[in-house]
Amino acid sequence: MKKPVMLKLTGRQSYLDQDPEVIELTTEGILEDWENGWRISYEESELTGLKGVTTTFYIKPGKVTLSRSGALRSEMHFEVGQYHHSLYQMEFGALQITVYASQVDYSLNETGGTLDLVYAIDIENTSSGLIIYHLDVQAK
Repeated sequence: MKKPVMLKLTGRQSYLDQDPEVIELTTEGILEDWENGWRISYEESELTGLKGVTTTFYIKPGKVTLSRSGALRSEMHFEVGQYHHSLYQMEFGALQITVYASQVDYSLNETGGTLDLVYAIDIENTSSGLIIYHLDVQAK
């Protein structure tokens, strides 16, 4: 099963000593069955500053992987209570990032649903803040 969907992404990024930044995006994407879970993908745009990048969520019980490919490459793994290290590769170089998830929840079926992630992020071994991420998925 592969279905076109509408995605509404809401992200709240709280960085050290700064007011939280809220980002909202509505875009078209694809929802599909994938290895006893789900795969959700969409093309980034100029609005997100990531034009030329495809973002894909691989969702399985207890684990979510966020993968980006194209002009930027990264892969972040989210499992509650686990640290995951990876590279965030850009045109001008790469950064070492570490994520620590405190919440990984989803409720999805063939008509849509939700995904919620709450995680701390370190960039180059420096604490960079907390991110709260919510994704609404609706079949078209």
